[in-house]
Amino acid sequence: MELNLGIRAHDIQGQETIDGLAKEIAGKGLTAVQLALGKSFPDLNTSVGSLSPGLARHIGDQFKKNDVQIAVLGCYIHMIHPDKEKRQSELERFKEHIRFARDFGCSIVGTETGNVHEKTAYTEDNFEEQPFLDVVESVRELVEEAEKFGVIVAIEAGINHPVHTAQKLRRLIDLIDSPNLQVILDPANLLDPYNYERQEEVFQEAMDLLGDHIVIMHAKDFIIDENGWVKMVPVGTGLLNYDAVFKLIKPKKPHLNVLLEATQEPHIDASIEFLRKKYAEA
Repeated sequence: MELNLGIRAHDIQGQETIDGLAKEIAGKGLTAVQLALGKSFPDLNTSVGSLSPGLARHIGDQFKKNDVQIAVLGCYIHMIHPDKEKRQSELERFKEHIRFARDFGCSIVGTETGNVHEKTAYTEDNFEEQPFLDVVESVRELVEEAEKFGVIVAIEAGINHPVHTAQKLRRLIDLIDSPNLQVILDPANLLDPYNYERQEEVFQEAMDLLGDHIVIMHAKDFIIDENGWVKMVPVGTGLLNYDAVFKLIKPKKPHLNVLLEATQEPHIDASIEFLRKKYAEA
């Protein structure tokens, strides 16, 4: 079984056309992308109200003719913005992605869960109960929209977010209780300075709690910086135990889209080779 490997489209730098971007990704032997429209196409109007089936089909067709799947529409929003008007604007942007996802040839729209403060600097305030309950309220609104269109809302746990552990993500899934809510597994996002030496245990717990709901995996790497904090680095240049990850993922989730993240040139080719080797050995 081969690794079904892709990349975040905006980690490919310097391509100004949709077709050129798709060609370069395909030329690396990659099969899929996570596409964040505003990041990949900054000159294209992708503000709320701009999307249409025509635009979505135009972009989707460029990737499809190069045999690249748009596996996820990335729409990473501030879903618990303290300004309620701005929060609702963020939710509306995500819901617009939901409505036109199928026209892109995509069934998943992904996000993390935001920050209790307007600025996204690290804060343990995110780990309190109220921010989590606010996330539940926002995610429920998004999932209700997704249910109308047969689209999946995929939530990714992140170290500086109200949903930052596998346990919190499982609790969110249980509270929403909808098949239209699924999971983006990012193993590096589950690690912190206190648990990174217990990676196998952390990943096993994530698989036990979330395995049935995982629809996408992100692949990046990490080191512990001079301040003792987790710093993300290109795949294959850090401490992440991919032997443990793929040992769990390969039998449970055959052909799962695994998408390179935080990996840009000149590291992409080496990271692809690294992941394929680790997956083959798993």
